[in-house]
Amino acid sequence: MKFHWETEFKETEIGEIPREWEVKKINEIGEIGGGSTPSTKVKDYWDGDIPWITPKDLANHGSRFISCGERNITRKAVIENSLKLYPNGTILLTSRAPIGYVAITKNPVTTNQGFKNIAPKEGTNSEFLYYLLINISEYLKDISGGSTFEELTKEILKDVLIPFPLLPEQSRIATVLSWFDDLIEVKRRQNEILEKTAMAIFKSWFIDFEPFRAYPERERGNYEFVYNEELGKEIPKGWEVKRLGEVVKTFKGISYKSAEKYQEYIEGGYIFITLDNFVRGGGFKTEYSWIKSERIKPSHLVREGDLIIALTDMTQNAQVVGAPAIVILPNGFDGGVISLDCMKIESIVENLKYYLYMFLKDTQEDNSTFANGVNVLHLMVNNFLTGKILLIPPPHILQYFHSLIEPLFQKIILNQKQIMTLRKIRDTLLPMLVFGKLRVEEM
Repeated sequence: MKFHWETEFKETEIGEIPREWEVKKINEIGEIGGGSTPSTKVKDYWDGDIPWITPKDLANHGSRFISCGERNITRKAVIENSLKLYPNGTILLTSRAPIGYVAITKNPVTTNQGFKNIAPKEGTNSEFLYYLLINISEYLKDISGGSTFEELTKEILKDVLIPFPLLPEQSRIATVLSWFDDLIEVKRRQNEILEKTAMAIFKSWFIDFEPFRAYPERERGNYEFVYNEELGKEIPKGWEVKRLGEVVKTFKGISYKSAEKYQEYIEGGYIFITLDNFVRGGGFKTEYSWIKSERIKPSHLVREGDLIIALTDMTQNAQVVGAPAIVILPNGFDGGVISLDCMKIESIVENLKYYLYMFLKDTQEDNSTFANGVNVLHLMVNNFLTGKILLIPPPHILQYFHSLIEPLFQKIILNQKQIMTLRKIRDTLLPMLVFGKLRVEEM
């Protein structure tokens, strides 16, 4: 792979670009189309085999390629509603609520009306266009209009000017940037598998009790089972049943003022952990803001590996409130601060942290029943701590489970830190490559 810094530019409407590059409008390099929603009243329009993509599907999408969404539609729905079926390689661009999410279709899909999709014409590399749109996503938001809500219309998008190298260089640029995204995707999938493995072990041991029902030759096996009324099932004899509040200490986060929160690093500030850091159902997202306040107390602080839980929720299906997460911090930072929407949970029982995380994630739907509110749900902490019942295995069982699970989470944290590093490098290279400041001569 060979690079060089460009030294000869020409001035254009979009700034300096290499002399041999062109400036083109979006509608010159791709065919722009939209989407729509079939009638929800016609039952045989749904549960078909054609992915129907909405902006929500892209909101939690981690890869540049997309092949499915939450819902599918039937071919009958496509025909009777005159829906456009977009082939693989089409760029999906959200044009409202929110604007600027981008993905590339991996197979034929259709979308709702929240998109302006671009089918690349001959001479346009799909992945180059994908990265270019990511780079100008903030600009696309800025030029969007609308009286009721902001929308990137076809009329606006078609005239957007972009730098345009020849196809071979487009392909080289896309190859460099996609190398980072491919590696990020590998590590993301590794983490998915590692967490699923940990959850499978948890359920096998503490839901189905498989190691304790048989294998008498093992130290863990040959248990007598007794019926427990609180749990409504048989459990190994001698295992305890306790309220969550009996085995943990809790620490609420800071109630902050808007002037104390920053989107970028600020000298003397802390990494700020908020609801934005929770995955629906449980898990941690590495999307950080910053806080600087004289009101921060030691009880507001968290370290990497701490267990936290979401106390507030604005999702329709209550998938965030009561969701647990293991804190991950960027390289170079050893502490952060949690907002009042979060609560740190510290076990007073040895080796219980990962057990608690798995338990709370597996029962997040039940956790949410301890919340109340109309538009915004709030976890009733005292009721949760006194009403949430859990099974506590003997110390030697917990120690052995912890010894199996801890390395999995250490690897998850390491992978996530590497993902953050790879994203930072990719995001640094992205504008330099797509605007020709840094040239890829050969692969």
